Amino acid sequence: MKTDMPPSGTPLSEEDLANRNVLTVMYHPQAKYAWATGIAISKFLGGLKEGRICGSKCEKCGRIVVPPRIFCEYCFRRSDSYLTLPDTGIINTYSVSHISTDTTRLKTPIIPAVIEIDGTDKAGFLHILGEIEPDAIRIGMKVKAVWKHVSERTGSIMDIHYFRPIGE
Repeated sequence: MKTDMPPSGTPLSEEDLANRNVLTVMYHPQAKYAWATGIAISKFLGGLKEGRICGSKCEKCGRIVVPPRIFCEYCFRRSDSYLTLPDTGIINTYSVSHISTDTTRLKTPIIPAVIEIDGTDKAGFLHILGEIEPDAIRIGMKVKAVWKHVSERTGSIMDIHYFRPIGE
């Protein structure tokens, strides 16, 4: 028999939950996982650990991008050429945030920005700006990576502390 009525049930009350009249299971899983970064991002992260920025180049159209991609989004062709790029670039866009990632108010704002690395074709990545006041930031401003000490690098985007402005 077909009906348009939703299935009936018994709603739970706050009292039922508070008095544990409902069967529940408390469990704290010890989940472990592995994440494979793939060919292109592995090259990027390995480069960061060595203090260099790695990109990929499409041999057909010549487009160079950072972070590297396994294929060219323009030609839909495999990008099999990787190269080291400078650790300088320009600010493509930015934001001034007075709230941290855990939603607490910050005394000093953080400034995330998309950095377009020199030598790339309109391809950048998100990072943090440092050594600059928010009012002094300009789209197109030249910046340079400030790296962690080699002994502190782990092969993470955080191997770059931040990007700082350089002479215009």
